[in-house]
Amino acid sequence: MPRSEPVLVVAAAVVDSVDRPRRLLAARRHRPTTLAGRWEFPGGKVDPGETPQQALHRELREELGIAVRLGHEVPPPDGGAWRISARYRLRLWLAEVTGGEPQPLVEHDELRWLEPGRWLDVDWLDPDVPIVEALARVAELDLER
Repeated sequence: MPRSEPVLVVAAAVVDSVDRPRRLLAARRHRPTTLAGRWEFPGGKVDPGETPQQALHRELREELGIAVRLGHEVPPPDGGAWRISARYRLRLWLAEVTGGEPQPLVEHDELRWLEPGRWLDVDWLDPDVPIVEALARVAELDLER
């Protein structure tokens, strides 16, 4: 039986500044039940005919009611996309709000801005933890400059 390709999903690390991130926006899921109460990066699946960046802009409008400016992509240490399950791969970009005020509209019941040094203070979904750790290391390096 042929093995199917992983499904590509996109997400944003919404920060106060894509150039010098200090605060990070976390989104708490309220569904499905197995994920309820856990925190994640907002985003979703890439629809046919969309580029990953177009999908991310669409998802952020639908989920949070915001427009953003995308910063650089944050790849895993080995390159490519983050493996978030056997079925899904994630590409993630830094994003800065340029329009609207983030609201939990669809998948989430709470949003929280996390202060520097506190990015791991919420119960992130397991696959997101290494991403948050990588982002925190970059932000800490920026703080030292």
